[in-house]
Amino acid sequence: MKSISKIVITLIFSCSFAIANGQYEIKPAEGYTPQIGIMVDMLQDLKERLHQDVKELDLAQTDFLFDENANSIGAILMHIMATESYTMVETLEDRQWTEEEAAFWGVAGGLGAESRAQIKGKPITYYLDLWDELRAKTLEGLKKKDDAWFAANIDEGLNNHWAWFHILEHQAAHMGQVAIVKKRLPK
Repeated sequence: MKSISKIVITLIFSCSFAIANGQYEIKPAEGYTPQIGIMVDMLQDLKERLHQDVKELDLAQTDFLFDENANSIGAILMHIMATESYTMVETLEDRQWTEEEAAFWGVAGGLGAESRAQIKGKPITYYLDLWDELRAKTLEGLKKKDDAWFAANIDEGLNNHWAWFHILEHQAAHMGQVAIVKKRLPK
């Protein structure tokens, strides 16, 4: 009987917290076609939650590596952005990265020794502001597209919807990685 009481109390507390702190609804973002608007709402929600999780980090925390194979939060954010940038130019602009874009984003595309060596020394605001700029371009490009484009194939078995779903799942996966790094930060 005690365990049922604990479950009920936990559910009441959880529901009260959810109601007090957010809507928890997915609705198409205004200015977009319905399917793209739903994706935009989800992309923006994840980005905002990740932003909230890291916005107070200092430089040492942003660059922290908990072992020789780890990635810093700054590098993870750059990696998230590099993947979004690549998908944005490929799907929304129908082109490849320029040499300049490849030089800027390329090292973050593949996390590893090179990114650990090069992506450091910048405050968290650098990464968050850069992501805001990139996302503004993404959102502007998505506003120009419709749901027929979203469902259209890029290649056999790959459509634009899946490409942007991948950006969503990619952000979510790395959000978990950021949480692990934060838990390992020195006290």
